[in-house]
Amino acid sequence: MITTVVGNYPKIGPGTTAPSLRNAIGQFDQGRITLEQLQQVEDDVTKEAIQEQVDAGIDLVTDGHIRWDDGQTYLAQRIKGFTINGLIRYFDSNTYYRHPIAQAKVAWDGPITVKDYRFAVAHSSKPVKAVITGPYTLARLSQQGCYADLRTLALELAQVLNQEALALQADGAPVIQFDEPAILKYKEDMPLLQKASEIVTRGLRTKTALCTYFKDASGLTPALYSLPFQVIGLDFAWGPGNFDLLDGFPKDKELAVGLLDARNTRLEPVDEIVAAVRRVSRHVPLERLHLSTSCGLDFLPRQNARQKLARLVEGARKAQEVLG
Repeated sequence: MITTVVGNYPKIGPGTTAPSLRNAIGQFDQGRITLEQLQQVEDDVTKEAIQEQVDAGIDLVTDGHIRWDDGQTYLAQRIKGFTINGLIRYFDSNTYYRHPIAQAKVAWDGPITVKDYRFAVAHSSKPVKAVITGPYTLARLSQQGCYADLRTLALELAQVLNQEALALQADGAPVIQFDEPAILKYKEDMPLLQKASEIVTRGLRTKTALCTYFKDASGLTPALYSLPFQVIGLDFAWGPGNFDLLDGFPKDKELAVGLLDARNTRLEPVDEIVAAVRRVSRHVPLERLHLSTSCGLDFLPRQNARQKLARLVEGARKAQEVLG
């Protein structure tokens, strides 16, 4: 069993040594610092986010998406054909993102996240996984613009993000994770997710993961498990019904167990974590489990995110000791 995180990490908080990214962005917008100075602050905060994961004992880390405004804008701004509109609510959370619009045919215009991945690898003593928003969710959370239907936009975005994934693979990413939370809200679109997943994983030999969160996957299994990813990620904090969906989980795949609630400051007791792992391990053995938070950690204050990571590792070690 390994420990990991879903993706993003809080950018600000007390007890940090890096400069304030929020202040730096404000100064840049006012013309008081240069782009290079802003990027240096982003570098410093990214290094700190990575180090906090490493210090907590996380086995497979991410760069924390410190440079990302949100899960959509960072990619859409760099995909040809998109423009960015005003703020809109992100699912049922209290956060907002800038709404991408597909004003013209979307196209890959060169690597988007490869430079960030290289930076993370250079500043991490642990393996780093690459995380990008999946094509279906990016399409769902965008305005269709020039596209007549969601399907066409999603499948063309799958081709775009496949090129991004191939670039990450060429750079040595051991795991590439595609986040597809929107499928849990629009379960009727499962056939579209299946087709988009086939396209986005073409030519990939590195390990791939599909990550879902905010709800359970009822009504989607076993089709969800048959998608062409080696790791399937489920949210057991906001989707406790997932515990009842593990019968028949593929023996040749790994399960990412989103166990610690990344939208609640409550710190789960170790015994609660062990009990949940015990329940999951009746269907999927420990050696095929990735224990993680339920979703990205940037919903939480920085100090609570640190506590969640430390507890995640503590719980995993105890579960391994008790159940291994």
